[in-house]
Amino acid sequence: MGAPRLSSTPLPGIGVRYDLTTHEHRRLSVVAHRDGERTLSAYRKDDPDDCALSVRLTPEEAATLIDALLPVHHTPNLLSTTDLGLVAERIELSGTSHWNGRLLGETRMRTTTGASIVAVLRRADAFPSPAPDFRLAGSDTLIVIGTREGVEAAAGILGQE
Repeated sequence: MGAPRLSSTPLPGIGVRYDLTTHEHRRLSVVAHRDGERTLSAYRKDDPDDCALSVRLTPEEAATLIDALLPVHHTPNLLSTTDLGLVAERIELSGTSHWNGRLLGETRMRTTTGASIVAVLRRADAFPSPAPDFRLAGSDTLIVIGTREGVEAAAGILGQE
């Protein structure tokens, strides 16, 4: 059997639907809603257009389910690792963060840690490749890429109150 195939379909105004057909020829889909929620659906084997189960998950519930499906060595904030030794993590700024209302460039993140902030997620919006003059806000989720040590140092800096 070949590798599983995952297809995606944009759903304007809603998000993106991801479809997977298992090796048992069962169809599963996940709708990634713009608000961060997910809808997980499973379809009948005898009628792949007939939904047998549909469950709406909060972002926290979806993260918990992801953790259950991934290997034991996985950490909840870890997005990916490569043979190059790089990791990507989601780091959330608290509302009382030292960086709340400050410019991204003021963190001196790449200079200090070698890690890069490659995107900022704010509510249902994503800001890829934010410039140094991007103003951070409490509850922003920053996508940070670097070595494990660099990302851990970045988390320490971003966690300042």
